[in-house]
Amino acid sequence: MQIINYDKNELENYKNDLKMIGSLSLLFADNEIPMLDYRVPENIYCMSFNANNLARSCVTADAKLGDIGIGIKTFLEGNKKTWQKIAEFDKSSSEYNELSVKEKVIKISNLRNERILSTMSIYGLKSLIYHCVIRNKEGFHFYEEEMNLIDINNIKNIKVVKNSIYFEDGKHEYTFNTTKSTLLKRFYTNNYFDSIKVEIAQNPIELLRNSFANLVTITENKTVVIPLYSVNKGIKFVPAKSGLNQWNAGGRKRGVNEVYIPFPAKLRKKYSDFFPDRNNSFEVNLPSGKVISMKVCQDDGKAIMSNPNSELGEWILREVLRLEENELVTYDTLASLGIDSVIFEKNHDGVYNLDFQKIDLTKENDDV
Repeated sequence: MQIINYDKNELENYKNDLKMIGSLSLLFADNEIPMLDYRVPENIYCMSFNANNLARSCVTADAKLGDIGIGIKTFLEGNKKTWQKIAEFDKSSSEYNELSVKEKVIKISNLRNERILSTMSIYGLKSLIYHCVIRNKEGFHFYEEEMNLIDINNIKNIKVVKNSIYFEDGKHEYTFNTTKSTLLKRFYTNNYFDSIKVEIAQNPIELLRNSFANLVTITENKTVVIPLYSVNKGIKFVPAKSGLNQWNAGGRKRGVNEVYIPFPAKLRKKYSDFFPDRNNSFEVNLPSGKVISMKVCQDDGKAIMSNPNSELGEWILREVLRLEENELVTYDTLASLGIDSVIFEKNHDGVYNLDFQKIDLTKENDDV
């Protein structure tokens, strides 16, 4: 099945690049089925189709192509009806551990739907799909299907088998592993829309040696990850009257969307030349494509704000977190979406990109 109508030349480039990587399989394993690390299709997809790479963010899409979000899956063919992990909820386990089986299924389904809706809001998407690269002895095969919300009102056939809860919603089959806190979906991949044969090179090292002289060193853009939380005695929390809850601070009348991104002293020292000084604003690209003006503010540059100040708050509080006015942001609010930090990327032209960062990728900053 195919949903996106790809440019023919771009699709051929995509397939050929994957074929090339697959031919090097003996570097990684002695197997007759060509290998493909899950990161490879994500990166090659974005390069081939000029899509935005979202894989480093903990959202339900790995790429953005126009107004479509793409979740890219790579797995073995098996019997063409394989279970694949689509979400992990270990950080939200306190919200469902004590619930009954049915209540747990409904809670997990709501958490899954919230992540899908949040991803669509963050990146300005109208729909999401799965793009699957399926491996077998012959090579790689391609399949797509819609990424649907779980129809909570139509959940049925709930059953428990050991540590897994199985259920359906009339469109798809799901299973939730209570031990690993992971949600899996069954993929029926009978109708490939394209395929490529992959021949595994018997001496991949020699191929790489012959190509080494043509390698080009690429310098990555500099980035800084900033946590949206504080830490006290090992406990993460979002301050009730600062940062994302600045609107709740005292001292003067505050706007309901008044927020800032805290810039801790440890990070200010480490990245002292990353942002312009306090007298100069800078442009920031949001994941949705919108461009806003931001500036380092407050004493010692401990805050990063937008101009106007409410613009950042409208995006984070209303569009991403989808909170009501005067509703506090807590660490659980962030954890339910699998995010707890932001990442700034500085481009060569002096413009910055801003995105969210996955939980647990910022441990080095936990003592800020």
